[in-house]
Amino acid sequence: MTTISPLTQTSASGFDLSPPDLPERQGLESSLTHAERHVLLAHGTEAPFCGGLLENKEDGVYCCRLCGLPLFLHKTKFESGTGWPSFWAPFDPAHVRAIRDTSYGMLRIETRCARCDSHQGHVFPDGPPPTGDRYCINSVSLQFVKAGEDLPDPLGRGDAL
Repeated sequence: MTTISPLTQTSASGFDLSPPDLPERQGLESSLTHAERHVLLAHGTEAPFCGGLLENKEDGVYCCRLCGLPLFLHKTKFESGTGWPSFWAPFDPAHVRAIRDTSYGMLRIETRCARCDSHQGHVFPDGPPPTGDRYCINSVSLQFVKAGEDLPDPLGRGDAL
């Protein structure tokens, strides 16, 4: 993972990784649906093969549904057969945080947005080259932005590609 300066909290790709303050967070959370709240905030999982982004093959960026931080690029998405959108690498390694998860009697690595700490899914070491990783992500955790469109900026930070 990329090292982030504690003073600037800016990723190598130029995005502000400072967490939202309490009023910002409350504003972000107020727009969530029940399903989004369950996954993003309560670390739930959507049912396999039902997510809206599973079959998406368009060019673009997959951003955090809560704070808008870019998490994955379309070119790293692949068909894993697991029932969830899968990616072999994050947009920027500093944008996805890895957390040890021992729930349900197994050891997994949970993935969270590095800016807002929302649950995204899990990463497994059984993906394709070049990384060998499979980021298995819930569709409701993501907001897809087509290539050429503006990235979401719900925190008003002016992040842009």
